[in-house]
Amino acid sequence: MVLGCAFVVADAQQDPQFTQWMFDKLSFNPAAAGLNDMHCISMFYRDQWDGFDKDPKTALLNYEGYHDGVKGGLGLTLYQDVLGQETNFIFRGSYAYHVGLSNGDKFTAGIGVGLYNKSLGNKWVAIDDYLVDPVIPNNEMAAQTFDMSLGVMYKRADDFYAGLSMTHLTGADFKDLNISMARHLYFMGGYNFDLTGDLRLRTNLLAKSDFNAAAFDVNANLLYDNMLWAGVSFRPGDAVAPMVGGQYSWEGENGRDRIPQKIMVGYSYDVTLSEIKNYSDGSHELFVTYCFNIISNPLLNRHANPRFL
Repeated sequence: MVLGCAFVVADAQQDPQFTQWMFDKLSFNPAAAGLNDMHCISMFYRDQWDGFDKDPKTALLNYEGYHDGVKGGLGLTLYQDVLGQETNFIFRGSYAYHVGLSNGDKFTAGIGVGLYNKSLGNKWVAIDDYLVDPVIPNNEMAAQTFDMSLGVMYKRADDFYAGLSMTHLTGADFKDLNISMARHLYFMGGYNFDLTGDLRLRTNLLAKSDFNAAAFDVNANLLYDNMLWAGVSFRPGDAVAPMVGGQYSWEGENGRDRIPQKIMVGYSYDVTLSEIKNYSDGSHELFVTYCFNIISNPLLNRHANPRFL
């Protein structure tokens, strides 16, 4: 028996999974770039199915912000996903065109293009040499391919959003590795309820499919005093995940410019519901986001002179 995965042509879910996805919409929907009117840098780290040898580990770095010069949002996504002998790395740039609607509502349409690199190691372990699968490579192998995604989003003020997107539109093949990319379809939405002056209920839904299987993620969290939150996510058949986090906003000055800033930190723990629970200690996830904006104060003419208009 070979300990590992036999890499034949595969069409399974290939995008990384984050429990706190509602704080990272850009990596699977380019239309999210610049949607919150601030420049944000986010870092995510996920240790999935802790307790396994070579358990999946995912690191993500995002930047997104609105730029007047291009009348829309720009985004940059870098992530590395390590699963046993397989390592995936993607570099993607995103652009979202913004259309302002009435009452501050927004509609955005985005495109993301980049490079997807997949590599396979050679540290396979076989109990008996004569059972080694000839499909599994003896040497390290790597291949790259062009990657593209599209998406649209709608945001109503500060209480509702919805989005639809598709990743890996090209459906490219890593021919040297005998692996093909599956297209992934995503639908997300959320609504915020003001319960009291200091308490807000935030609800989120994510549905995704690779056209072979579908998965759903339902989340609800309570935000207190616009600073602290706690909640839970549920993925049927997979996991239930409590989460906690906090955010803090402040404003600095640089000369005559004001710089509104915000930092957010969140942690979640996945309690596995599938048969994997017999072998895993659960999954840990942590993210940190820093947002800023620059607002220039107008120059005030303190002295009037009739010689100058």
